[in-house]
Amino acid sequence: FSGYLKVRIGEAVGLQPTRWSLRHSLFRKGYQLLDPYVTVSVDQVRVGQTSTKQKTNKPTYNEEFSATVTDGHQIELSVFHDTPIGYDDFVANCTLHFQDLLRSAAPSDTFEGW
Repeated sequence: FSGYLKVRIGEAVGLQPTRWSLRHSLFRKGYQLLDPYVTVSVDQVRVGQTSTKQKTNKPTYNEEFSATVTDGHQIELSVFHDTPIGYDDFVANCTLHFQDLLRSAAPSDTFEGW
């Protein structure tokens, strides 16, 4: 894919606590809330990152990122838990291949609601 990419991150649902957050929790293990943020990468190059939402497993972002892509192969959305010390904790990710998206789309199509 070569062209202009515009991605809007709406929300994340069903996020589960990570092992690290459960291990360091002072609260009941089943009710641990995350401090999540989402990164947007094209071919392993970060093109955007949302703000961190505090103490939620259902964050709403409504943030938009744009990038010019040349010969891009995939877009990856990754969710991390913002930790106060050390590396942030991986929560989940999704990889979409541009080729798969473009194969089933007309040139004027947009992809919304994912």
